[in-house]
Amino acid sequence: MLDSFLTRAALAGIGTALAAAPLGCFIVWRRMAFFGDATAHAAILGVALALSTGLPIFAGVLVMALAMAVFVTKRNARHSVDTALGVAAHASLAIGLVAVSFLGNIRFDLESFLFGDILSVSKTDLLVIWGGVAAVSALLCWRWDAFLAMTLNEELAAASGIDTRREQLILTLALALVVAVAIKAIGALLISSMLIIPAAAARPLADTPERMAAIAAVIGMLSAIGGLAGAWYLDTPAGPSIVCMATLIFVLTGAMKRRG
Repeated sequence: MLDSFLTRAALAGIGTALAAAPLGCFIVWRRMAFFGDATAHAAILGVALALSTGLPIFAGVLVMALAMAVFVTKRNARHSVDTALGVAAHASLAIGLVAVSFLGNIRFDLESFLFGDILSVSKTDLLVIWGGVAAVSALLCWRWDAFLAMTLNEELAAASGIDTRREQLILTLALALVVAVAIKAIGALLISSMLIIPAAAARPLADTPERMAAIAAVIGMLSAIGGLAGAWYLDTPAGPSIVCMATLIFVLTGAMKRRG
């Protein structure tokens, strides 16, 4: 079954959605849309690191995504979250693209890392993606209550004994892992869309945080399958087609909420 590139692409899209969409709910709730951009943009610098040192792409991207996660968590308190993330997102992308330009003796497709190349996902890539899905899912189940308490009210969570900075770091580490496993399928410039759009589309349909995370995962999977189908029949880029499908679902759920 895995010999079919369409089957591998579908499994990669579903896996990416299962890892990204529930985590994206916290990004939406905490109003940190720039957060995903900053970590995802750092992935390009991770690609340059991997290619220049001979490391696997996954390892290089994970290292830089983790570094970005730690930087954001330990940022200077004089700067707001939005400011720190804005600077980090654009700086890391620019530095990454400049670093890649120095790798003239190494042949690779930069566009596939920027926009994804889900149709060329290999069995090894699937193993990495679904390993990441298992790790992120386990982490969310383990820390769900603490993440939710921190999201609702940081001061109250701290008063109840929760180390909010530690929970924030764990949350950013989970995001770094999602970025590392999804870059091959979705691309650095589109990863944050799979974090934010399914979660935003699920919001009008859910009345509890848990239900919103579950609906976001379903929307993410439908977006992956629908986007791949659209790319197949319309001969469009697969990664952007997946994001377009997610956007269409977002518009539809918003319209349903307004009618209701």
